[in-house]
Amino acid sequence: MKDFWNERYAAKDYAYGIEPNVFFKTQLEVLPKGKILFPAEGEGRNAVFAAQEGFEAYAFDTSKEGKIKAENLAKNKNVFIEYLVSSIEETKYPLDFFDAIIFIFAHFPAKFRKEYHQKLLTYLKPNGFVIFEAFGKEQIHNASGGPANAEMLFSEMEIKTEFPEINFTFLETVEVLLDEGPFHQGKASVVRFVGTKK
Repeated sequence: MKDFWNERYAAKDYAYGIEPNVFFKTQLEVLPKGKILFPAEGEGRNAVFAAQEGFEAYAFDTSKEGKIKAENLAKNKNVFIEYLVSSIEETKYPLDFFDAIIFIFAHFPAKFRKEYHQKLLTYLKPNGFVIFEAFGKEQIHNASGGPANAEMLFSEMEIKTEFPEINFTFLETVEVLLDEGPFHQGKASVVRFVGTKK
């Protein structure tokens, strides 16, 4: 998959645009300033926006091309983000370090997904926030983006199973109209939540 993402992000245009995800942008407004982690951050649009809003933004992705684009975007916006090229297995941050973790279309292989989520949450402080949006099971019928493998899509029940230590402020499956660069365009089914770590 690393080669796939390097190839996609090597293009001149930003695959998912340079504007932040709408749901994330809305939810960020109510978060207290602090350190935020962005797993699978790609070309950096959300991390850069957080940095513009006064947060300390940390990000990682397996794609070196994604890092180049993200750092270029940060430079153009006159902010700094701490970006690592790393897999989840290799990634290490201090325990209870972040005030929030942001999962925006971070789709991992189904057999590792719960393990990955659990590892990442060890880096989140107690009462720290999670903001999450990803494609739901019904997205398999849409052409607006996301994995072609249904096992990598989410249901609300899977979310509850994979994030047992989260107190959900809300958890919902909704239909949205995406307009995020060339690869996220059109009607989409998404699962999203906001919650805090117990």
